[in-house]
Amino acid sequence: MARRTKEEALATRHGILDAAELLFQRQGVSRTTLQDIAQAAGLTRGAIYWHFKDKADLFNAMMERATMPLEETMALSPSPGEDDDPLSFIRDRIMHALRITASHEPTRRVFEIATHKVEYVDELLAVRDRHLLGRNECLAEVERELKSAMRRGLVRSDVPARSIALGLHAMLDGLIHNWLLDPNAFDLVRVGRHALQAYESGLRPQAAQAYPTKAARAVRAHA
Repeated sequence: MARRTKEEALATRHGILDAAELLFQRQGVSRTTLQDIAQAAGLTRGAIYWHFKDKADLFNAMMERATMPLEETMALSPSPGEDDDPLSFIRDRIMHALRITASHEPTRRVFEIATHKVEYVDELLAVRDRHLLGRNECLAEVERELKSAMRRGLVRSDVPARSIALGLHAMLDGLIHNWLLDPNAFDLVRVGRHALQAYESGLRPQAAQAYPTKAARAVRAHA
């Protein structure tokens, strides 16, 4: 009996989160009350408080249930070995994240809520901190792999690895944000692949020779 009760409580919790996702997507987080969620889930408001202390707690639980694609990919993927190309690893993981975003409706719904339907104010400031933590962990991982590639001569070293990682994140973040606004505007996976190929080609050592930095040009001019 105790096991059944635990399973029923878990089912109720997931039902609350399902109802919250749909309401957050439809009307935004700030305009959705716990009473709205309780009504949509067929529960009392007291039942909501039994599982979550407030709306921010519920929102964080929703985010944790559907880990953002890039965070999940970075966490589960092994680091490249000594004979592997770090750039190829970064590209493959990002493409995997784009495919999940484009094809998995629950993930896309939570991603849309997190990017377009939430204001980081009041009780949701903690949500912003979680978002930044995930972003910073991804950036740190990409930066480490880029530095490894630089040491092996696989990536141009005239641009800081941190700058490259930030630029890559900004490009992908912008692609996903725009695609979520209108998924019919372009194919996220195809355009993402093209953008990554273009970005990657500029990171190879031959690109540094074709487009030298200002300091390098000055040295050549006085040679």
